[in-house]
Amino acid sequence: MKVVLFCGGLGLRIREAGENIPKPMVPIGYRPIMWHLMRYYAHYGHKDFVLCLGHRGDAIKRYFLDYDECISNDFVLANGGKSIKLLSSDTENWTITFVDTGTESNIGQRLKAVQKHLDGEEMFLANYADNLSDVSLPAVIEQAQREDKLATFVTVRPSQTFHIVKAEPHSSAVSEISPVTSADIWMNGGFFVLKQAIFDHLHEGDELVVECFQRLIQMRQLSTYRHDGFWHAMDTFKEKMALEDLYARGKAPWEVWRDRAKLPAMMAK
Repeated sequence: MKVVLFCGGLGLRIREAGENIPKPMVPIGYRPIMWHLMRYYAHYGHKDFVLCLGHRGDAIKRYFLDYDECISNDFVLANGGKSIKLLSSDTENWTITFVDTGTESNIGQRLKAVQKHLDGEEMFLANYADNLSDVSLPAVIEQAQREDKLATFVTVRPSQTFHIVKAEPHSSAVSEISPVTSADIWMNGGFFVLKQAIFDHLHEGDELVVECFQRLIQMRQLSTYRHDGFWHAMDTFKEKMALEDLYARGKAPWEVWRDRAKLPAMMAK
């Protein structure tokens, strides 16, 4: 299946990482977060990517035009540096389509802008390009195929340290306070599986989740896959540092392409 990545947002909340760096290009280790996500999809056999570009799309294009596989692979250097033999490959058989979908476009508009690049795809995948997870992609796809809905997306538990506060009816007296993580609350985690027919319900100017998904709810054509495992977004510099810390300590659960038996046990969120 083709994989659509929405990587055109301004990333205003993570400007600490660099004023001119688009959020999908903010590094985790020595590769940008979108590379980690693409590697995740490629591990499961989905290597045909459509990038919805916007803010600083030139930086994303330049990164892949200048891509050096030696940075993240073992290799043999010979003949005084004139010969390089890769011992493994990151991007073998990857196909990447770069599409300018506008600086101010919302997610629905970006998806609509790449519709022609999805011709012939009865079903395709999509994601925000700034979140990582160890969710079993084959299981998500299997559910989407089994239930035959127009859209399926992963939902996750909130990982923030906020608290839910309840007050007594018609009063300001607090009756309960509890961590949001202990409540039966699920949030949109991205990792979409969409059928081609979704474009029939995505109108001009629609935001995918706000207007389009509301129509699908009314039609009973929207499904969710609940994931209790690791999921982490990178909206802020603090979240970037949390991902960076997991990676630096060899405890990056999203690296499903690695030999899990050799990795330390996954750290709690």
